[in-house]
Amino acid sequence: MTQTSPSVTGREKAVDALRELILRGDFPAGARLGEMELATRLGVSRTPVREALTRLAAEGLVELVPNRGARVSKWSVEELEGVFELRTALEPKLTALAVPKARPEDVEELDRLALRMVEVGSPGPEQDLDALVPLNREFHGRLVALAHHPALAGALASAVHAPIVLRNFHTYDETSLRRSLAHHVEIVAAVRAGDPEWARAVMTAHIRNARAVMVRAAREQENP
Repeated sequence: MTQTSPSVTGREKAVDALRELILRGDFPAGARLGEMELATRLGVSRTPVREALTRLAAEGLVELVPNRGARVSKWSVEELEGVFELRTALEPKLTALAVPKARPEDVEELDRLALRMVEVGSPGPEQDLDALVPLNREFHGRLVALAHHPALAGALASAVHAPIVLRNFHTYDETSLRRSLAHHVEIVAAVRAGDPEWARAVMTAHIRNARAVMVRAAREQENP
């Protein structure tokens, strides 16, 4: 039986933990990522942290700046628009492909995720935008997995990993957030109805809604 070496275990632990911290917004865009501080926080040595930073730089989450260390990637308005153009081209198609492959249990799980997102994301005293992040990621990830199209899924991965796209539900105004939550519920309805074009149309609207929110926020950051 093959055993995993401690160095591999530490590296994978550091990669997964640091990726999660960035995606859920613990480190804002542009934040410095010090190796010593991260090693202490993650409970590993500096070597796995250094390797994790290199891996996450390849994913687009981290920028490695010569003589200045690592920082969380920042995205210009133009880059962000490019990310959303890629998502608009790929994700609605993957969603449509997922529809005929969804089993009843898949539909029920998507429904559970969509309704849970409404619960935690709707404005009010119980709102928890940080809890919304992993639910949203799982919902979209399940649709991509159901589509079973590795080439399209691989092309989409870099856009999905853009941190400003994934994590920043705090940027949404109330109307845009409610619209986003309702899109998830409607996508489930389209999947349950076996209607790929309906699902494709709603996912397109969903991504365009997110694009409007994020591009506006990016413009405000560039021109405060």
